[in-house]
Amino acid sequence: MFSNNRFFWIAALVGLVVDRVSKFLILFLFTLPLPPPETPKEELEKFTQELLPIIPGVFHLTYALNKGAAFSLFSNGVYWLRWLSFGVSIALLLVAWFGPRLSRWEQIGYGLILSGALGNGIDRFLWGYVVDFLNFKLIRFPIFNLADTFINIGLACLLIAAFKHPPQTPNGKETS
Repeated sequence: MFSNNRFFWIAALVGLVVDRVSKFLILFLFTLPLPPPETPKEELEKFTQELLPIIPGVFHLTYALNKGAAFSLFSNGVYWLRWLSFGVSIALLLVAWFGPRLSRWEQIGYGLILSGALGNGIDRFLWGYVVDFLNFKLIRFPIFNLADTFINIGLACLLIAAFKHPPQTPNGKETS
Protein backbone atom coordinates (compact mmCIF):
# COMPACT_ATOMS: atom_id res chain seq x y z
CA MET A 1 0.00 0.00 0.00
CA PHE A 2 0.90 3.69 -0.11
CA SER A 3 2.32 3.78 3.42
CA ASN A 4 4.41 0.61 2.93
CA ASN A 5 6.74 2.33 0.49
CA ARG A 6 6.43 5.95 1.52
CA PHE A 7 9.92 6.94 0.31
CA PHE A 8 9.10 5.57 -3.16
CA TRP A 9 6.15 7.95 -3.49
CA ILE A 10 8.09 10.90 -2.10
CA ALA A 11 11.08 10.32 -4.44
CA ALA A 12 8.79 9.79 -7.44
CA LEU A 13 6.72 12.91 -6.78
CA VAL A 14 9.64 15.19 -5.95
CA GLY A 15 11.67 13.94 -8.93
CA LEU A 16 8.77 14.35 -11.36
CA VAL A 17 7.93 17.86 -10.13
CA VAL A 18 11.58 18.98 -10.27
CA ASP A 19 11.96 17.55 -13.81
CA ARG A 20 8.74 19.15 -15.14
CA VAL A 21 9.49 22.53 -13.52
CA SER A 22 13.07 22.54 -14.86
CA LYS A 23 11.86 21.88 -18.42
CA PHE A 24 9.12 24.49 -18.07
CA LEU A 25 11.66 27.08 -16.89
CA ILE A 26 14.06 26.30 -19.75
CA LEU A 27 11.30 26.50 -22.37
CA PHE A 28 9.49 29.55 -21.13
CA LEU A 29 12.12 31.71 -19.46
CA PHE A 30 14.20 31.53 -22.63
CA THR A 31 11.06 31.58 -24.88
CA LEU A 32 12.17 28.58 -26.91
CA PRO A 33 10.23 27.05 -29.81
CA LEU A 34 8.67 23.60 -29.68
CA PRO A 35 8.55 22.13 -33.19
CA PRO A 36 5.72 19.74 -34.18
CA PRO A 37 6.09 16.11 -33.00
CA GLU A 38 6.56 14.79 -36.55
CA THR A 39 9.69 16.92 -37.07
CA PRO A 40 12.51 14.66 -38.36
CA LYS A 41 15.54 14.13 -36.12
CA GLU A 42 17.81 16.04 -38.52
CA GLU A 43 15.52 19.09 -38.35
CA LEU A 44 15.47 19.02 -34.54
CA GLU A 45 19.21 19.64 -34.48
CA LYS A 46 18.54 23.11 -35.95
CA PHE A 47 16.75 24.03 -32.71
CA THR A 48 19.81 23.35 -30.53
CA GLN A 49 21.12 26.57 -29.04
CA GLU A 50 23.37 27.54 -26.19
CA LEU A 51 21.42 29.47 -23.59
CA LEU A 52 23.66 30.32 -20.69
CA PRO A 53 27.22 29.41 -19.71
CA ILE A 54 27.02 28.65 -15.98
CA ILE A 55 30.76 27.89 -15.78
CA PRO A 56 32.19 28.98 -19.17
CA GLY A 57 33.78 26.10 -21.06
CA VAL A 58 32.72 23.61 -18.38
CA PHE A 59 28.96 23.60 -17.79
CA HIS A 60 26.36 25.35 -19.96
CA LEU A 61 22.60 25.33 -20.30
CA THR A 62 22.02 24.27 -23.90
CA TYR A 63 18.58 23.71 -25.41
CA ALA A 64 18.41 20.46 -27.39
CA LEU A 65 15.57 18.20 -28.53
CA ASN A 66 16.19 14.47 -28.38
CA LYS A 67 14.11 11.79 -30.10
CA GLY A 68 16.17 9.04 -28.45
CA ALA A 69 16.74 7.69 -24.97
CA ALA A 70 19.20 8.99 -22.39
CA PHE A 71 22.23 10.65 -23.95
CA SER A 72 20.62 10.40 -27.45
CA LEU A 73 20.82 6.60 -27.61
CA PHE A 74 18.31 4.98 -30.01
CA SER A 75 17.55 8.35 -31.59
CA ASN A 76 15.28 6.75 -34.20
CA GLY A 77 13.19 4.87 -31.63
CA VAL A 78 10.80 7.55 -30.45
CA TYR A 79 7.64 5.48 -30.94
CA TRP A 80 8.71 2.41 -29.01
CA LEU A 81 10.52 4.55 -26.40
CA ARG A 82 7.30 6.31 -25.41
CA TRP A 83 5.68 2.93 -24.80
CA LEU A 84 8.74 1.65 -22.96
CA SER A 85 8.55 4.67 -20.62
CA PHE A 86 4.85 3.98 -20.09
CA GLY A 87 5.42 0.26 -19.42
CA VAL A 88 8.27 0.88 -16.96
CA SER A 89 6.14 3.46 -15.16
CA ILE A 90 3.17 1.08 -14.83
CA ALA A 91 5.42 -1.76 -13.62
CA LEU A 92 7.07 0.44 -10.98
CA LEU A 93 3.71 1.75 -9.78
CA LEU A 94 2.42 -1.82 -9.41
CA VAL A 95 5.52 -2.92 -7.50
CA ALA A 96 5.26 0.03 -5.11
CA TRP A 97 1.51 -0.28 -4.63
CA PHE A 98 1.02 -4.06 -4.43
CA GLY A 99 4.52 -5.38 -3.73
CA PRO A 100 6.22 -6.00 -0.41
CA ARG A 101 7.78 -3.31 1.69
CA LEU A 102 11.06 -2.36 0.02
CA SER A 103 14.22 -1.19 1.74
CA ARG A 104 14.68 2.57 1.92
CA TRP A 105 17.38 2.46 -0.80
CA GLU A 106 15.09 0.42 -3.07
CA GLN A 107 12.17 2.78 -2.47
CA ILE A 108 14.23 5.85 -3.33
CA GLY A 109 15.87 4.11 -6.30
CA TYR A 110 12.63 2.87 -7.85
CA GLY A 111 10.93 6.20 -7.10
CA LEU A 112 13.64 8.17 -8.89
CA ILE A 113 13.57 5.77 -11.85
CA LEU A 114 9.79 6.26 -12.03
CA SER A 115 10.16 10.05 -11.94
CA GLY A 116 12.66 9.92 -14.82
CA ALA A 117 10.58 7.49 -16.88
CA LEU A 118 7.45 9.61 -16.36
CA GLY A 119 9.24 12.92 -16.96
CA ASN A 120 10.72 11.84 -20.29
CA GLY A 121 7.63 9.78 -21.15
CA ILE A 122 5.41 12.85 -20.80
CA ASP A 123 7.71 14.72 -23.19
CA ARG A 124 7.58 11.87 -25.71
CA PHE A 125 3.79 11.61 -25.61
CA LEU A 126 3.25 15.40 -25.79
CA TRP A 127 5.91 16.39 -28.30
CA GLY A 128 7.52 13.26 -29.76
CA TYR A 129 10.92 14.19 -28.30
CA VAL A 130 12.57 14.99 -24.97
CA VAL A 131 13.79 18.43 -23.93
CA ASP A 132 17.46 18.27 -22.85
CA PHE A 133 19.45 21.20 -21.46
CA LEU A 134 22.36 20.14 -19.20
CA ASN A 135 25.64 20.33 -21.12
CA PHE A 136 29.01 19.40 -19.59
CA LYS A 137 31.23 20.83 -22.32
CA LEU A 138 34.50 20.11 -20.52
CA ILE A 139 34.14 16.34 -20.98
CA ARG A 140 32.06 16.51 -24.19
CA PHE A 141 29.25 14.55 -22.58
CA PRO A 142 25.90 14.32 -24.42
CA ILE A 143 23.33 16.94 -23.45
CA PHE A 144 20.80 15.52 -20.96
CA ASN A 145 18.07 16.54 -18.50
CA LEU A 146 17.12 15.97 -14.88
CA ALA A 147 14.93 12.94 -15.70
CA ASP A 148 18.02 11.20 -17.11
CA THR A 149 19.90 12.15 -13.94
CA PHE A 150 17.16 10.77 -11.69
CA ILE A 151 17.16 7.45 -13.57
CA ASN A 152 20.92 7.12 -13.07
CA ILE A 153 20.77 8.11 -9.40
CA GLY A 154 17.93 5.60 -8.97
CA LEU A 155 20.07 2.84 -10.49
CA ALA A 156 22.91 3.78 -8.12
CA CYS A 157 20.49 3.51 -5.18
CA LEU A 158 19.46 0.02 -6.34
CA LEU A 159 23.13 -1.00 -6.53
CA ILE A 160 23.64 0.22 -2.97
CA ALA A 161 20.53 -1.71 -1.89
CA ALA A 162 21.85 -4.87 -3.56
CA PHE A 163 25.15 -4.63 -1.68
CA LYS A 164 23.52 -3.73 1.64
CA HIS A 165 20.94 -6.52 1.44
CA PRO A 166 22.34 -9.54 -0.45
CA PRO A 167 19.71 -11.92 -1.86
CA GLN A 168 18.59 -14.70 0.46
CA THR A 169 17.63 -18.29 -0.29
CA PRO A 170 14.23 -19.62 0.83
CA ASN A 171 15.84 -21.06 4.01
CA GLY A 172 17.06 -17.55 4.95
CA LYS A 173 20.75 -17.96 4.14
CA GLU A 174 22.61 -15.51 1.92
CA THR A 175 23.49 -16.67 -1.58
CA SER A 176 27.11 -16.45 -2.63
